[in-house]
Amino acid sequence: MTRVDCALKINTKLCDKFSVGHYPMLFWGPPTKFSAGWEPNQAKTEIHVIDDGRTAERLLNWINKQIGSSYGLDDEKFENEHLPSNISDPGQIARAVYDVEEATATAFDIILQHKMIKSETRASLIKFFQLLVAHHPSRRCRKGSAEVLVNFDDLCPLDIWSSDRHDVATSNMKGVLQNFHICGKEVPRGYWMFCRGSKNDTRGFSCGLWVLMHSLSVRIEDGESQFAFTSICDFIHNFFICEECRQHFYEMCSSVTSPFKKARDFALWLWSAHNEVNERLMKEEASLKTGDPKFPKIIWPPKQLCPSCYHSRGPKDIGSSQIDWDQVEVFKFLISYYGNTLVSLYKEKGLLADDWTNATLDDLVASTNAVVVPVGAALAIALASCAFGALACYWRSQQKNRKPRRSWN
Repeated sequence: MTRVDCALKINTKLCDKFSVGHYPMLFWGPPTKFSAGWEPNQAKTEIHVIDDGRTAERLLNWINKQIGSSYGLDDEKFENEHLPSNISDPGQIARAVYDVEEATATAFDIILQHKMIKSETRASLIKFFQLLVAHHPSRRCRKGSAEVLVNFDDLCPLDIWSSDRHDVATSNMKGVLQNFHICGKEVPRGYWMFCRGSKNDTRGFSCGLWVLMHSLSVRIEDGESQFAFTSICDFIHNFFICEECRQHFYEMCSSVTSPFKKARDFALWLWSAHNEVNERLMKEEASLKTGDPKFPKIIWPPKQLCPSCYHSRGPKDIGSSQIDWDQVEVFKFLISYYGNTLVSLYKEKGLLADDWTNATLDDLVASTNAVVVPVGAALAIALASCAFGALACYWRSQQKNRKPRRSWN
């Protein structure tokens, strides 16, 4: 199930392809049929317009009729129940390459929206772009980052902040930079696959950003390890929207006293830092009841994913620092998981080039049984049917202004 905001320019062609003429406009049909589009007078089509979905109750009644069910709006037990588990199946990370693109584009949008490019942050952004150009797991994000980097001095000159017309100049810079689609014209799309939580306010952007950082850490060479470390630390310190998270990450970075000389050491440091964040959030979410029940914070990787990573383990609630890790095996796991497996679907589908289309993405989504939706009863029903997908086209700015996730996942 997918939501499309026709108010966004990047969705204009897609909405025209489905002859969207009023809002909301809801479609129902097999997922593989949506790549062809829809026309009002089309004779033979398996895509149907839902003409009775103005309220949640009426929409649910319509769906119940289609699949012969009797679900109600209070059936919370079905909420995202069919999300695949990331704990026992290492292949699930292959879907995260999509989320890495989403996180990259979303981060760029946040930086522009909040006017975070300043004289004191400019250099750290350039360094991070350099890292993305060389090692981003998505080729089109590498290409988009390179395009921004090549034009950066023209778009964001050093003397822009000393100008008398500073406010006008920075506004113009923001407008021009927004024309750069760092990971393609259709990204960000506004939804997640591997990183989608069972609640609307969990996982998402911060999960995608963690996957991006881990993927970068296993792609660098020894001579780049210190550069990668400072680039990521400075990027989070200057551009991550959550103040508490930013400060905590900065403290972890500041605790490193010797420069990294080996890529392995940096990858393991980032892995350890992520587990430290998870340990902190495990306690916080247990106290405030803010965690995702489907994806609780855990020490990573769990034994189900990497039994060889553990020499021994104590009680279930033991912290990462008390586990006897086999760091050789952990590093092997990180390389496999965030390296080859992460991009495996793109390789299989031939999507490593930068010219693949929405139709090929549809094929990718269908091939992984991935479902992309906002949380709600309609999602649960559609997922339970396991036979249909839906395309919902919604309007106006309440969905256009997505708030970034304000804590680490």
